[in-house]
Amino acid sequence: MPSPLPPPANLLDQAETICRRRGVRLTAQRRRVLAILSAAGRPLGAYEILEQMRAGSRPLAPPTVYRALDFLLEQGLIHKLESLHAFVGCPHPDHRHASQFLICSDCGRVTELEHEAVADSLRSIASAAGFRASRPIVELIGICAECDDASEDTPDEPAC
Repeated sequence: MPSPLPPPANLLDQAETICRRRGVRLTAQRRRVLAILSAAGRPLGAYEILEQMRAGSRPLAPPTVYRALDFLLEQGLIHKLESLHAFVGCPHPDHRHASQFLICSDCGRVTELEHEAVADSLRSIASAAGFRASRPIVELIGICAECDDASEDTPDEPAC
């Protein structure tokens, strides 16, 4: 069952604790990027994050956001969705994990799952092929239950 994201303040406090424990710094810029992703409730691209960071502040260059995203990815505080070229906050950054994502192509909702049997299966298959995955992430694109239910409530349009 997917776990809901904690409130952004909670997630930010948790990220601060994780970084302190690991001996790395969650700078103001990194914290701001994480706050923007956590509050968005949807995946955001780097330039969307940059636009939000520019609002009411001094001019920022894209490398500023990319460096922050690289740090947050390295620390497991966010995930990159390759199929969307976008980023989402991690709802459970307290431990490293292989993630699976359900991405709704209708509403854009992304649900992160952490199913160990899927991760084990992928590791086993990769190992048998002599391959070691550095980012064992699975992205399933389809229709979420809410959008599917909504489409069932809408009468089909007549075929031409």
